Amino acid sequence: MSDDRQQKAFPVSWDQFHRDARALAWRLHGFGPFQGLICITRGGLVPAAIVARELGLRLIETVSIASYHDYKNQGETLVLKPIAQAVIEAAGEGGRGLLVIDDLVDTGSTARQVRAMLPNAHFATVYAKPLGRDVIDTFITEVSQDTWIYFPWDMGLSFQPPIRDGVA
Repeated sequence: MSDDRQQKAFPVSWDQFHRDARALAWRLHGFGPFQGLICITRGGLVPAAIVARELGLRLIETVSIASYHDYKNQGETLVLKPIAQAVIEAAGEGGRGLLVIDDLVDTGSTARQVRAMLPNAHFATVYAKPLGRDVIDTFITEVSQDTWIYFPWDMGLSFQPPIRDGVA
């Protein structure tokens, strides 16, 4: 979100993220079997590793798309590394049989770009915001559009002032 409105904070610990990613794998198990997994980097790397382990997937590919070009400001989506053609061809028509994983769907712009590449793949994220929910098939937790998720790989251990003191 690129405006100056105060955002809600949703800090996620490593333990919580691992539980949520395993819950995603549990939910996805019923949609499989999948032939392979496409991870949207960088945010999808951690959940993709957890989901791949839980579902026994070994064919793992990445697509690198940048949409956040500085802290908290989303801009134009840029494909930095496309999906290997061999993986797309191995999966079947339009990516059928592939699972696409990301940590979060925010506005949906990144997912829409990947969906154009793989229209028949199954798209899943751990967290979802309302503007992007229609682009994905499966998610675990929905947060409001004005919530900023602080992932464990972005944080260190530090004191957090209480909400009553006006800190989001």
